[in-house]
Amino acid sequence: MGWFVYIIESTDGSLYTGVTTDIDRRFAEHRDKRTGARFFRGRQPLKVVYSENHPDRSSAQKREADIKKLKRKEKLELIG
Repeated sequence: MGWFVYIIESTDGSLYTGVTTDIDRRFAEHRDKRTGARFFRGRQPLKVVYSENHPDRSSAQKREADIKKLKRKEKLELIG
């Protein structure tokens, strides 16, 4: 079972980065205000715009931290 780092674009154009073992499940959880990230209160997740696979949780979380440090312009370049 692998881990994924993902970026979701929200309806207001902002970008959310997270990690999970199942992107489809986690996206559905974000759409549900009870189980989704606090980030999505007041905005809705629109679509997953980026994901990358990692062999373990540790490497996924390190990559997530690196992505979160990027400026918006750099994130958009990553997304392509």
